[in-house]
Amino acid sequence: MVLPTLPTPTGSHPVGTTSVYLEDVSRPDPWVEDVPTRELMISLWYPTARVSGPRARYLTRTESEEILAGKQVAIAADALSTVRTHAFPDAPLDPGLRELPLIILSPGFTRPRATLTSVGEDLASHGYVAAVIDHTYETAATTFPDGRVAAFALGGFPRTPEFWRKVKTGRARDASFVLDRLLDSNPPWAGAARLAADRIGMAGHSAGGAATIAAMLADERIRAGSNVDGSTDPLIPDTGLDRPFLFLGRDGQYAPGDGPAAATWARDWPLLTGWKRWLVVAGAKHHSFTDLGLLADQFGMPLGSATPGLRTMAITRAYLRAFFDQHLRDAGRAPVDDLSADHPEVRICRPTSRPTGAG
Repeated sequence: MVLPTLPTPTGSHPVGTTSVYLEDVSRPDPWVEDVPTRELMISLWYPTARVSGPRARYLTRTESEEILAGKQVAIAADALSTVRTHAFPDAPLDPGLRELPLIILSPGFTRPRATLTSVGEDLASHGYVAAVIDHTYETAATTFPDGRVAAFALGGFPRTPEFWRKVKTGRARDASFVLDRLLDSNPPWAGAARLAADRIGMAGHSAGGAATIAAMLADERIRAGSNVDGSTDPLIPDTGLDRPFLFLGRDGQYAPGDGPAAATWARDWPLLTGWKRWLVVAGAKHHSFTDLGLLADQFGMPLGSATPGLRTMAITRAYLRAFFDQHLRDAGRAPVDDLSADHPEVRICRPTSRPTGAG
């Protein structure tokens, strides 16, 4: 049997990965009243020198079962635990590298951090450190080192505007806490000493993408951010947000005039006063920008997108990497604008005009 496999990273570095437990004792959990501290799990992907050995597990059987529970899918409950990754677990950071840029990643609502593995592995293969956060109780299952599994706990909360604002601002606090710990003098990961504190970016999918704006407003250490297919809340003040920002979403949902979701981007657009781009991808669905799109294709359960999940993931990885290369590595040219010839599915949008070619 051919096991489902994530796409091969495109960079020159082998990829290492590790999971880290963090506890913020300064605040209670925002969702579960009897949990006195905010507990988080993060996954780190980073360049390593190791080129052999077993590959990291994608999800545990329990996590797969929790995620697929109640879903009308024709695959085994443990199917997501069989996915093959490309990273080497607990491999050492490449000893020859210094001043590595750091990207914080935030997954979609209910989605585990593993669903951004393809993005994290690819960034690491190009010399980044990527840290993706499981926002506890917002995801189907978070497994802690002592074996506890924190299941999704937000089923009883009404989906009001106040609820979604709490999700996004809470994730911003999670992101800042992760930065505090990784940049601390006594960090929880040995490789953290080689991070570049002045080269930090953030990106997220869906609610995680919208939370990127909240995080940038709350934490000036985040120099550049991207929202991938997530409608936003009116958080940006009239004074604006002057750091680089990339909108990347599906055509038919996030092009100007597409409807309420696109209208949230149009509202924010004039308040983004730094470098900015608004890009849409033809033929994509919401989950196409995560591992779920390409895995659904491999499981024989495509999500109905006209563009295959593997292709949309290639687009997502290419544009996020070019964006962060441009703004965290001070590239002399504009890598994002150089991608249009090889990615005809992508077009640039301007709120005052119809979408045009991404040149």
